[in-house]
Amino acid sequence: MGNNSASSTATNLTVTPSQAQIDAQVSAFLERAKEEFESKYTQPPKQTAKLEDFKLQRTVGTGSFGRVMIVQRGNQALALKVMEKQTIVKLKQVEHTVSEKRILQAIKFPFLVNLVYSFKDNSHLYIALEFASGGEMFTHLRSVGKYPEDQARFYAAQVTLAFEYLHYLNILYRDLKPENILFAADGYLKITDFGFAKVVRDRTYTLCGTPEYIAPEIILSRGYNKSVDYWALGVLIYEMAAGFPPFYADQPIQIYEKIVQGKFKFPSHFSADLKDLIRNLLQTDLTKRYGNLKNGTKDIKYQKWFATANWIAIFEKRVKPMHVPKADRDHFEKYDEKPLLNTATELYPSEFENF
Repeated sequence: MGNNSASSTATNLTVTPSQAQIDAQVSAFLERAKEEFESKYTQPPKQTAKLEDFKLQRTVGTGSFGRVMIVQRGNQALALKVMEKQTIVKLKQVEHTVSEKRILQAIKFPFLVNLVYSFKDNSHLYIALEFASGGEMFTHLRSVGKYPEDQARFYAAQVTLAFEYLHYLNILYRDLKPENILFAADGYLKITDFGFAKVVRDRTYTLCGTPEYIAPEIILSRGYNKSVDYWALGVLIYEMAAGFPPFYADQPIQIYEKIVQGKFKFPSHFSADLKDLIRNLLQTDLTKRYGNLKNGTKDIKYQKWFATANWIAIFEKRVKPMHVPKADRDHFEKYDEKPLLNTATELYPSEFENF
């Protein structure tokens, strides 16, 4: 009996870290991450591989600049983003493309797709990324209709942590949507496509993003910063829990009108705490929008809807995911394969000198 009593006393003496201690740990982590980012961002490496190093398997996506292919290097499967120099120059996207690579090679976070290699040849630019084999959230969300609130909370927490990290590094993401969120094999998220990402120390004015997810300050050309990512987070949480976005219409201009007015309706099944969080994220007044205030992401993380979220356990991937993609199912569409044709001489050497 004495032993039981002693063990009981020992258990009672176990100290859980206070919120202030956790906040201090987070701040220390972010400070280290910033130093690492600045070091890599100012001195990006060039040509860390070449196309012959990879076994090309098949195309899993196409876009305006080129395609994404599954490739193999040794026993590692990677997603190889293949971009045509000529198309990038034609579409005036040289700066965006070089910026995307420069940012990707300098960041590292559990819920962001991490860059493994980057290189170029005469005709193409290549970015080899971790392969998230579980497919897009967009596809999964459409197949299940909507997520229960606990599942939406689990995913929203990962996006919130990713934004906390990116914004501490002065990076705006600017393209949050279910199509750009992938599932890794373990059921955790990987945010991809940094084509609109930008290091912004003050504010920027570029009109970019997907109509349903664009913040009112972008539409109104008022200049913006990290506030736009938190608006998009509000749209994502709404869409995950409802199965459709809060602002939608047939034409983009009609969507923009609704966004600027900030008027939307909640489905009846939304909990009071979820409604409160979304109202504070989809807040047209920037002096009231969560994430954009002096407490930063703490306003989001300590809001009641997230009361059951163990932020450290999610960051360390100790929480069991509700959806783990089946390894035997193909989550990506099939595309016609085209050979990668390379010109005899190097195209646009000066434009892509820094890639």
